[in-house]
Order: sequence, then structure tokens, then C-alpha cells
Amino acid sequence: MSSNIRSDDRPRGRVEVITGGMFSGKSEELVRRLRRATIARQHVQVFKPVTDTRNPAERLVTRDNRELAAVTVGDPEALLERLEDDVEVVGIDEAQFFDARIVEVVDTLADRGVRVVVAGLDLDYLRRPFGPMPQLLARAEFVDKMHAVCVRCGATAHYSQRTAGGGEQIQVGDGEAYEARCRACYEEFPGSEEASETADQTSTGAVPVASGGVTGFG
Repeated sequence: MSSNIRSDDRPRGRVEVITGGMFSGKSEELVRRLRRATIARQHVQVFKPVTDTRNPAERLVTRDNRELAAVTVGDPEALLERLEDDVEVVGIDEAQFFDARIVEVVDTLADRGVRVVVAGLDLDYLRRPFGPMPQLLARAEFVDKMHAVCVRCGATAHYSQRTAGGGEQIQVGDGEAYEARCRACYEEFPGSEEASETADQTSTGAVPVASGGVTGFG
């Protein structure tokens, strides 16, 4: 047999990313995949960031009340420290709340032969790339973009519209502070930095210009 033929028992690690706006079913899809892995008798472990305080620390709970046992960690290094022996599948929810080190951790696990399933928001409430998600999306073998339903018009929604609270990027909340909106129904949140800058420019007579100097579509 040729020595160039690789053995079939080499590690089969990979990265899967489930992304999209709020209310699009990302966590539900994450739980579905992890439950299937459990049924297949694979050793599964679930992690979530300490920033997400909406549910008990030891549980991943979806909006339709599906639950899995989970480990809450403060940073990516803590995730590695809490990793159990012989784990085969790792699920990570709300990945946008981790810092950039989560990218290296996910890659390291996949290189070791672990299947890593990540769920997180790709955009914040200002429609800007959120945290480490762009890097995770770029490095993943498989990406699924989930969509919600716009509460205003019923169209496909991709944006997380903030409706209450302040202008900080990270504001943990649910239906009391956010809505799913489509592009046509999305509105600039009054408390955002962008809204403040626009108001200042309007009061001084300055004309805002989009990044890259593009002011229109020709």
C-alpha cells in the first residue's frame, strides 16, 4: 500500500458556526446538534460566557425552553481549563461575548480532532461586526446563517433592533430591549454613538459621509 495514503483514523476535528440576528433560532440549532451528538453516544460539553446572565449559570436555555447542562466561563483560557478528558464535541453559545482569544481556542480544539459548534451574533445592534465572530466565520468549515421574522412587516429579519437601554455595545437583554427587524424596518437607536454624532453634525451643518468616502450608488 502506498505510504502517501492517509490513515482513516486521523482526527476529524472541524468548526461549525451558527450565526444571525437575535430571535433567529441560533441557540435552538446549537442545542439540536449537540443533542444529536449525545444520542450518537459522543462525549459533549457545552460552554457559555459569564456575560450572559439571562439564565442559570449551569444551564443553556433556549427561548423555546430547551435546555442543556453548561459550564459558564469568564474567558477562553478558562474554557480550556474546564475541558473534560476525551471530549469529542464542544458547543459554545453567545460566542460574540468572548474576546479574540476564543478564535485560537476554537482552532486548537478542532486541530486536536474535536468538533466545535459555535453560536453567536454576527452583528451588534448598530449592524457592526460583533467581537470575534468575523474571524470565527472565516475559519469555520461550515457556516449557517439564521434569520428571524421582522416584527414590523413580517419579512425576513437579520438585524437586532435595540429598543431600550443605553448606547454601549454589550447590553444583555431579550424582548424587553430588542426586536428582530429587516433592512427596511431597521432604525438607528437614539442612544447610540452614531445617533449622537449625526445630531452633532446636523447642528453644525456638517454632512455625514459613509466610510470609504462613498456617498451614494452612482
